Amino acid sequence: MIPFFVQIKCHLGKAYEVANQIADAEIASEIYSTAGDYDLLVKVYVDAETDIGHFVNEHVQRFPGIRDTHTIITFKAF
Repeated sequence: MIPFFVQIKCHLGKAYEVANQIADAEIASEIYSTAGDYDLLVKVYVDAETDIGHFVNEHVQRFPGIRDTHTIITFKAF
């Protein structure tokens, strides 16, 4: 499994709604609310063959209330 993170910027007042929708969809292993430029940090695991860009487009960005995303691809955990 390949881990990656998605930072999500939500429309005002929608962060908890978006987080609950992502949790209900069971596509993420962890979802955090954050301070700063983005409202949520989502950790996702996919199979090595999965196209991460396509996954984010089809499975993450589809939720109402999301304004912007920033995907962070990781290499090695220490």
